[in-house]
Amino acid sequence: MSARIPKEMEREVEALMREEHLEKSAALRKILHMGLAEYRRERGLRLLAAGEATVSRAAEIAGLTVWEILELAGQRRIAWVDDSVLEDLRPA
Repeated sequence: MSARIPKEMEREVEALMREEHLEKSAALRKILHMGLAEYRRERGLRLLAAGEATVSRAAEIAGLTVWEILELAGQRRIAWVDDSVLEDLRPA
């Protein structure tokens, strides 16, 4: 697999290589891994917020535990339960 990146990004990769004593391929794999992990989290949260995924499915997509996805959803104020369900749970 190959890709062209802007010069500015290339300089950042070279800085990472120096800081962490990595070869270019290892530095690029590390950055790609971090980016994919963030993408999975964002996708899971987006689907949860849209009601297109359950909490457990969103956690699976995100590569997190149910508790971790619930914590992130809470931090971002993502409502994952329909208001009518909450009304049913409130004491009369």
